[in-house]
Amino acid sequence: MIPGSSKDHPSFVRSFGYAIEGFITAVRTERNINVMLLVGALTVIAGLVVGLDLTSWCIIAICCGLVIHAELCNTAIEAVVDLATSEMHPLAKRAKDIAAASVYVLSITAAVVGILVFAHALHLI
Repeated sequence: MIPGSSKDHPSFVRSFGYAIEGFITAVRTERNINVMLLVGALTVIAGLVVGLDLTSWCIIAICCGLVIHAELCNTAIEAVVDLATSEMHPLAKRAKDIAAASVYVLSITAAVVGILVFAHALHLI
């Protein structure tokens, strides 16, 4: 497809199909996505147990969504780097390491936010 061209451009609905296909591929092939989905599911269960309020649910949903988003972007960056070069190039390593670091930073931030949300819900702070 040529950028800016409507020729062979997928329909809006078909674009969602590609997105779902990408998500399923990531779930089937990437361990870290599965770990993050599991942690997200456990967080939802914990939220139901403690009875989070609407604002807390919004914060938890945003954090979970951002972490999954970051991991999907990291996976896509790694795939593009692997496509661009099969050799161990210092710039390829740099790109992959920085992409992974962005997921790490966001995951730590989300964990801190989660601790604060649950501590507040349990009246610990």
